[in-house]
Amino acid sequence: MSDNKDNLDTQSKITADSKDHKQPITVSKESVVEVAKKRSAKDVVLWLIAIVAMISATLVSQYLPRYWAPANDIWVQIGITVGLVVFGFLCLAFTNQGTAFKTLLKDAGIELRRVTWPSKDETVRYTWQVILATIIFGVIIWLLDMFFNYIVGFVI
Repeated sequence: MSDNKDNLDTQSKITADSKDHKQPITVSKESVVEVAKKRSAKDVVLWLIAIVAMISATLVSQYLPRYWAPANDIWVQIGITVGLVVFGFLCLAFTNQGTAFKTLLKDAGIELRRVTWPSKDETVRYTWQVILATIIFGVIIWLLDMFFNYIVGFVI
């Protein structure tokens, strides 16, 4: 862990010393955990509205046609269900936890840009290695199964 931190510190110093003076990209100054732990009355109301919307979305096709004639059409039911689900997610997006989740997604995107992805040749080679190892272990397990079936059949 400390080696990784040292590497990151070294990379930060290198970027800071370069001519471009590029600084590391940060999305938020506040920790995602701190934002997610905040509680307010607005959050409680939005969570309750979202829960009611999601439960209602599951009950649309069963109960709504009994009380509203146009809801007998399947497309109306699908539209209302999708609308309720989207409304529920929008309510959740405006809570502190939703804000923390959006920040987490932005931070994950930044981290994905830093990943060194394997080349096509490496991917093909690793894929064949995994396929070959799977076949070998499959044959070993099959042989063990046959052996134990023989032993159990002999005992019984």
